[in-house]
Amino acid sequence: MHSYQSPLDLVRERSPERPVALVRRRSVSVAARWFQDNLNADVFYAVKANPSRWVIETLVESGVTAFDVASLAEIELVRSVLPDARLAFMHPVKSRSAISKAYFDHGVRTFSLDCQDELDKILDATGQATDLNLVVRMAVSADGAAYTLSGKFGVSVDQAPTLLMAVRRAVKDGLMGVSFHVGSQCMRPTAFQAAMAQVGRAISRAGVIVDIVDVGGGFPSVYPGMVPPDMSEYADAIHRGFAEMPVSETTELWCEPGRALVAESSSVLARVELRKGDALYLNDGSYGSLFDATHSRWPFPTKLVSDREVSGDLKAFRFYGPTCDSIDHMPGPFWLPADVAEGDFIEIGMLGAYGVAMSTGFNGYGEHDLAFVEDAPMASLYGLAPRSIPTVR
Repeated sequence: MHSYQSPLDLVRERSPERPVALVRRRSVSVAARWFQDNLNADVFYAVKANPSRWVIETLVESGVTAFDVASLAEIELVRSVLPDARLAFMHPVKSRSAISKAYFDHGVRTFSLDCQDELDKILDATGQATDLNLVVRMAVSADGAAYTLSGKFGVSVDQAPTLLMAVRRAVKDGLMGVSFHVGSQCMRPTAFQAAMAQVGRAISRAGVIVDIVDVGGGFPSVYPGMVPPDMSEYADAIHRGFAEMPVSETTELWCEPGRALVAESSSVLARVELRKGDALYLNDGSYGSLFDATHSRWPFPTKLVSDREVSGDLKAFRFYGPTCDSIDHMPGPFWLPADVAEGDFIEIGMLGAYGVAMSTGFNGYGEHDLAFVEDAPMASLYGLAPRSIPTVR
């Protein structure tokens, strides 16, 4: 992979034909260090946020050796980088084949579940193994999150005690745990503490001893219009919540950050193929790295990457992607110089999480080139750039 001081250096040298994912490895290292230094928990990176090999390699170099995986492909990826990594198969619904291969072929011992049938499946697929770590995924309130993640997975607090008791009986030589997810891009630190209180009540009603409390993901990044509280407030809320839970001194605290580790690490360099008034047609879109810009209408930060003298006036634009599907539309607003034109390159920031990872090959588009860059991200929660992105107009 080529390395450049800045996106402008890349444009000057290559004038790329395809979109380019601009990679900032230091952003991942700094974020990883923050979690290890400030949260008294085992850090399991949620691989789904960005399964790029360079991310796994950078995290390992930065001291993160545990990973939240959701598929055999993710397991194989991590094992290829770090054969002895700690892996937790935290997808609550898995095929029997995936469970069996994870256990027998890849040494995975930690599995998540949210119902009795999944518990029975795990036990059967592992040959009634006695060394399993079984983690019960619980549904909790997701107030303050951009995405609610309790609709698809998680046993309700009311039904949890029965399942918790069944899992406790099933665990022999391994560990029994509980987990939850407050929702992606959680903007309210106290949501973690509130969720831990809900889970704690279920534990008390079940009368079980819990070996692991996994607070999941949901840790945010910074986007236009979504500037979260200081990250220290999240750590403080989790530490308070853990101290109030009915657990023992030996209970382990886990977390599964994804977005917060990698969002700052990448941006995408796209080219304007056509301008129609306030609509810019790009060579990247919702079937590429801009899924959230379409379906969640997140107005990611943008800037023009050009040597030419441009207008100082900013204008609101909307984007269309390269496919023939009308859904391939990013409403924005995206603020750029008023005289942006065909052939110009635009950097779209804060796409390290759920950006290139969401790309498809629809209509023959979606492939990206990769390049390392040394400049700072457009915004940072960890002191690498101005913390907040101005909400322009």
